[in-house]
Amino acid sequence: MMTFGGKLILLDIEGTVSPLAFVHDVMFPYARQHAGTYLVMHWKTALIAQLARDAGVAAFATPAEAEAAVHRLMEADAKVTGLKQLQGLIWEEGFRNGELRSRIFDDVPLALAGWCQKGLDIRIYSSGSVQAQRLFFAHTKRGDLTTHFSGYYDTTTGSKRESASYEAIAADCGLPAEQILFISDVVEELNAAQNAGMFTALAVRPGNKPVLQHDHPAITSFAEISIA
Repeated sequence: MMTFGGKLILLDIEGTVSPLAFVHDVMFPYARQHAGTYLVMHWKTALIAQLARDAGVAAFATPAEAEAAVHRLMEADAKVTGLKQLQGLIWEEGFRNGELRSRIFDDVPLALAGWCQKGLDIRIYSSGSVQAQRLFFAHTKRGDLTTHFSGYYDTTTGSKRESASYEAIAADCGLPAEQILFISDVVEELNAAQNAGMFTALAVRPGNKPVLQHDHPAITSFAEISIA
């Protein structure tokens, strides 16, 4: 159990509000499967140019070449803007046509509602694009949860493993960093947030990788957070 007396809770998504397995076993394969078709249909757009930059080339000669680069970036789990935008756009189609529905941990909806009732600001910081984040929470198996959130941040803010990113988020929220609690399953992200002055909590969820050494309060459920 931990107590938080600040004003804003900043949440990671995968491994924190949603099982890692859903993102890695459902969403990523869906994006990979549909990437080729999407690239053909949206050839010669700004997104294609960004993907080329992400892949370290001047341009792609064919959609097949672009698809191969996308697959390489996905296999490397690259946190690059073009790839995340592409995945978000593909997921948008999947959510809208009903092929995708987000899975979240059972304690999450109740916690979000309770935090809102207590006047807390709740925001998301994920490596997935802001568009993908909105879609994720708008199409969960527990309904549309977007009404609980007042802001979203992605890699355009900066790397999740750099303190400057959390300083930028605090500035955007108009709050001192010590008024913000960041919850994630990745210790390196928590270390960066902590170095920026934020409170932190390690999400220990089913399916997450074991963490042996860290300096953060550990929680297995959002119900373990007491709001002062």
